[in-house]
Amino acid sequence: MIYLDESAAAPVKRQVLEAMWPHLTGHANPSSVHEPGAAASRALESARAEVAMHLNARPAEIIFTSGGTESDNAALKGIALADPRGRHVLISALEHPAVTESAAWLGRLGYEVETVPVDEDGLVSAEALAVRLREDTTLVSVAWANNEVGTVQDIAALASLCAEHRVPFHTDAVQAAGTLPLDVQTLGVSAMSLAGHKLGTPKGIGALYLRRRTPFEPLIHGGGQQRDLRSGSENVAGAVGMAAALTLAADTDVEALARRRDEFIAAVESRVPRARLTGHRTQRLAGHASFVLPGRSGESTLLDLERQGIFCSSGSACAAGSGEPSPALLAMGYSAEVAQSAVRFSFGASVSSGDLARAAESLPLGP
Repeated sequence: MIYLDESAAAPVKRQVLEAMWPHLTGHANPSSVHEPGAAASRALESARAEVAMHLNARPAEIIFTSGGTESDNAALKGIALADPRGRHVLISALEHPAVTESAAWLGRLGYEVETVPVDEDGLVSAEALAVRLREDTTLVSVAWANNEVGTVQDIAALASLCAEHRVPFHTDAVQAAGTLPLDVQTLGVSAMSLAGHKLGTPKGIGALYLRRRTPFEPLIHGGGQQRDLRSGSENVAGAVGMAAALTLAADTDVEALARRRDEFIAAVESRVPRARLTGHRTQRLAGHASFVLPGRSGESTLLDLERQGIFCSSGSACAAGSGEPSPALLAMGYSAEVAQSAVRFSFGASVSSGDLARAAESLPLGP
């Protein structure tokens, strides 16, 4: 089997499971005052500090969540609801459904939600954002890297523009984590979402970086855990696993991964001349290559590859089976027919050049 769908979920790493194991088999609640509870609390806070270190943040700025979807929901709703200045929200045209649906929910509450367009490579320009910023803009959310086409945004420039207007800026960094430097001070963001299962943890753990003093209305109320920002008994094992996964990711040879990506893109374009790379050719994730194959449905391409033991995707796993063309590709100017021919290959450091060469050679030549 050649697994080329890590944008949906990365394989769980053995080292992560080993770090988690003592807390998976333990039974103490980190809020309990006895020694087993105190030990769980120490493990939780150690994990929080380790995650914060990888983000160049303070431990108190890290909120553990159930995953990227909750982190996105908390960021958009929590920041927007806490800001009394205005009711205008800006999101890019390439956001994950966790962001678009959260923004739509705010729209039902009376917020004005506006979409910032992208160019044919999927990039948001500072100029396109600048002309839409207003005095009553309460939040801007732009994903750092798109899960479908791999385009990487200049988040530092966009966040700096928002800072000039005193507008909180959130980025969904779920896809970026692992191959891009997660330094929130350099990026200048107010909030950033992460998901463990893109890094090699079991599903069910995520994190939200929330810069101190950023107004925030908690979405989950209860026992007051995590400084009253996200109540509920914490997933200690998941938090420990996420810290371990970030530490392992820091050793990734990103340049070597990008070289294999470029070799794979060249091999696909050589074998299938009609293939068109989607997303920016160079300003893209190191382990991501996506194409449209006009004249052939993406689903039929996936089935052909699966018969040969190669597993990839036609786009976002969160929209699988919808039958509708990708909103991201439509926003980038592709027709509905061409957008439905999309296929995405996403891979990590364990995927070899030989695996990628075999995947390229296995692509069907005709309709």
